Amino acid sequence: MTPLRESVAFRRLFAGQAVSLVGTQVTRVAVPLQVYAMTRSSLDVGLIGLAALVPLVVFGLYGGSIADAVDRRKLVLLTSTATMLVSVVLLVQAVLQINRVSVLFACVAVQSAFAAVDSPTRRAIIPQLVRTEKLPAANTLAYGCTQVAIIVGPLLAGVAVGAGGFGWAYAIDVGSFGAAFYAAVRLPSLPPGEGARRAGLASVVEGLRFVAGRRVVLMTFVADLIAMIFGTPAALFPALAHGLYGGGAGTAGLLYAAPAVGAVIVTLLGGAIARVHRHGLGVVLSIAVWGLGITLFGLTSTLWLGLVLLALAGAADTVSAVYRSTILQVATPPGMQGRLQAVFIVVVVGGPRLGDLESGAVATAFTPRVSVVSGGLACLAGIGLLALAVPAFLRYDARSIARASADTESDEGAT
Repeated sequence: MTPLRESVAFRRLFAGQAVSLVGTQVTRVAVPLQVYAMTRSSLDVGLIGLAALVPLVVFGLYGGSIADAVDRRKLVLLTSTATMLVSVVLLVQAVLQINRVSVLFACVAVQSAFAAVDSPTRRAIIPQLVRTEKLPAANTLAYGCTQVAIIVGPLLAGVAVGAGGFGWAYAIDVGSFGAAFYAAVRLPSLPPGEGARRAGLASVVEGLRFVAGRRVVLMTFVADLIAMIFGTPAALFPALAHGLYGGGAGTAGLLYAAPAVGAVIVTLLGGAIARVHRHGLGVVLSIAVWGLGITLFGLTSTLWLGLVLLALAGAADTVSAVYRSTILQVATPPGMQGRLQAVFIVVVVGGPRLGDLESGAVATAFTPRVSVVSGGLACLAGIGLLALAVPAFLRYDARSIARASADTESDEGAT
């Protein structure tokens, strides 16, 4: 909790995010539920991921260069307003009962484009508000906030859709944007740092070259892609809730929320997470636990046991995310934070979208359970091969990086 005590600006950003993310998660559950209710197709639910992926990649990478070139506070205000307007469109289509999948896909695509700019900008703001040694704690809090939203949001979505229809769910999202907007208004001015470049293709390429030239940083992205493409079963939750467990929107909400329960438990152990210095090894072990949890989830037909296994997987995923995020923030110069955080967001959000498409396609060709089990096993195999191929990632030690940074600062002070 130290970052919240030390930085008023970070506390405001955190509080606004906490409320807004709940609404975002409500919509992220309501849209696939609405698509499944209209089509009864897991493949169509998986295609939501494809609708979000293309704008995520295009606008995410370019958005990171924008975040490094302009006042980040003003940019967050703009993206928050635009994203809220898309949620208003979702609300209107539900109230008017338009019932067209194409409208939902279009809304997802546009919202993904603005979110792709908003997310890396917010992440790039954190190192400007929090001391370097407090970044692991700040990241743990940020991920904990997200996971609480992932618990509350799906449960709210299940209740809202079951009791009042999809319009109620989208209305919750629209209302939650007020908190995000207020938090952004109260932030201090956050102009670009020294040596900032104009946003553009050259700036994006420079960021990608930075990633490619630093093997440990690159491996954080590869590891997450392995976990998310093969081990993400979220697109199958509506089908599993209906077909395997004999439930409806409420059961699907429980499945969506379960990984976040484990993640929140992990955030309560934030001090223990921060004391681990072998971040690369921590990432590999965490993703292995994630893959194991997903595999076992696919093998069980008991709801409560499935929820426990999803919670275990969610806990492991959060540990991995904290370490990957810290490696990236420490290794990246201030003037490139926006671009590198954009790559991070493209991978973190784009990976599950590809995973939705993969799991939906396999479920259509075989069964949802075959899709879950095969994905979990592929995740285990992939992270094992990564560990064997890049042993330097396993040896990564945050203490050596911190000492090198301190030595550099001392040398600069002496000149």
